[in-house]
Amino acid sequence: MRPPVEVCVLMLSLLAPAVLYAMNNMPALQEPLPILGMGMVVLGCILLLLVITVPNRMKVDPLFYVFAEFSFTCVVGLTNALEQDGFISGFMGFYLKMGEPHLSTAYAVMMSYWDGVIHLVLFLTIIRRMFRGKSYRGLGLLWAGSSIAHQIVHIPGVVIGKHGANIRPAFWRNVPFFLAPFWAAASLFSRPREVPVIPADKVSVEQKRGLLSRPVDLLLSVLLLGCMAISVFRGFVVLDCPLDSCFTYIYQYEPYLKDPVSFPRVTMLVYLFYALPLLTVLTYGLTTPGCSWMLDWTIFFAGAVAQAQWCHIGASLHSRTPFTYRVPADKWWPVIGLNVLLAAVPALLALRCHANPAYFMKPVPEGRTNSEKKKKN
Repeated sequence: MRPPVEVCVLMLSLLAPAVLYAMNNMPALQEPLPILGMGMVVLGCILLLLVITVPNRMKVDPLFYVFAEFSFTCVVGLTNALEQDGFISGFMGFYLKMGEPHLSTAYAVMMSYWDGVIHLVLFLTIIRRMFRGKSYRGLGLLWAGSSIAHQIVHIPGVVIGKHGANIRPAFWRNVPFFLAPFWAAASLFSRPREVPVIPADKVSVEQKRGLLSRPVDLLLSVLLLGCMAISVFRGFVVLDCPLDSCFTYIYQYEPYLKDPVSFPRVTMLVYLFYALPLLTVLTYGLTTPGCSWMLDWTIFFAGAVAQAQWCHIGASLHSRTPFTYRVPADKWWPVIGLNVLLAAVPALLALRCHANPAYFMKPVPEGRTNSEKKKKN
């Protein structure tokens, strides 16, 4: 009797520390090119084992191989985070020296924790649901948003930051990991959405209510406007805006924004140029009935912001960030509270949309509703 597929994937993923330990003690892997080559070989072997693990007669979603392969790299990331924080040793030395030195930064450590815990749990849950015939579209979109946010900060941050002059061949293994989430997101968005069955009467009643009669939506709209204002302000801060308020903020509240690793700067620019337009669109969807796309994009955006804020908050407090760039002790609560709020608002919006989706259903065709017909009869 075969064990469940998700158990097989977990067992393969847990081989990562052993593989890293063996590679760390191989004299041949002390040069950049062999490290890249061996990494590709290991990932290829994992893919081959996955093909063998799944019964041939079973029809497998191609996304399974993406999720399963990424599960292995999640454990690699967790191993890196634990080693950088001093819990273990002897696993990542070779890779940090000749592979990707930037993985020792505070941002990369927090990114690795997120991968090794949140993404791994998501992958195993998705795979379990996949092979039991259950829907996993929402969880997949949550991961896609999180992973894309990770990649569009990680790769540019390395290139333009202080590690940009020390890029090794192993860095280019990030290219497929950059492209795969976009492909997965496109695939998931194109699949039919599982819409709950809601009576037309209820949809009609919900969509006739104005924003003032929906206090939760009104509050969320105000919070979204606040997030938009913060995104604009911090974007101006990292663009060296000469206003006194920007100068005061970066030196007295969030000096991490000027850390030479450039990850925080790229994060703020991503908020300014990508999150801000999406926040605008989501605010529109919250005030306009029938925007069914809100059910998907709120999940995607919640995953992206949660990942970005986890890394940003954690790195601004981490011991690997130089003391001068950490959040000052006397400004800890307002700065961290602001960043936690930025992470919470998209999550609350996604929960609201899925808890009561009637307002976002397609508008009821003109004519009498069932209740109106009954009254007339």
